[in-house]
Amino acid sequence: MDAPVSTDPDLELLRAAQSGDRHAFNILVVRHQRRVAWAIAGIVKSPQEVEDLTQETFIKAWRGILSFRGDSRFSTWLHRIAVNTAKNHLVSLRSRIPQYSPRPDSEDDAAQPEAVETEDPERLMVGRQIAETVARAMRELPDMERSAIEMRELEGKSYDEIALALDCPVGTVRSRIFRARERIAAALRPQLEPYRGRRW
Repeated sequence: MDAPVSTDPDLELLRAAQSGDRHAFNILVVRHQRRVAWAIAGIVKSPQEVEDLTQETFIKAWRGILSFRGDSRFSTWLHRIAVNTAKNHLVSLRSRIPQYSPRPDSEDDAAQPEAVETEDPERLMVGRQIAETVARAMRELPDMERSAIEMRELEGKSYDEIALALDCPVGTVRSRIFRARERIAAALRPQLEPYRGRRW
């Protein structure tokens, strides 16, 4: 059973994103990217497809953020989008069957069946661009900020655990993670803005 919305750790960021705060949504992307990728990887095995579908999931979440009513946690809602996106992708792949009927008396060996292209090239391009932007922003972070946010968002460590690992106060850890999220959000902002409210 879903936890009450009042216990949702993403509630504050979610409300800000629903009011049009792109920065807040960018932080949610960083916070949930690993979990979304894991959910998709359980359905789709190709690493490249997992990456593409992860970014597609966040694009769908961004353009549909106002439809989230709070009946479940944001992470649960996002997980459903990820799973449906992955399953729809598999259906799309299966639908790419040769659209022709071979004639038994045909001697034209040069004729080749044409597959029906069901992927949206623009959607895939945007997904790759967002993934590349996040990766580049992470690489460009100062070493201590990158270490802190990787431990927090990719390894799921608590602030206390990160402080112990980096031998610094918890307050310093929080500051480093905040600055790292700010930098990543700033890098993502120009790419996400055109897709708010858009239907593919």
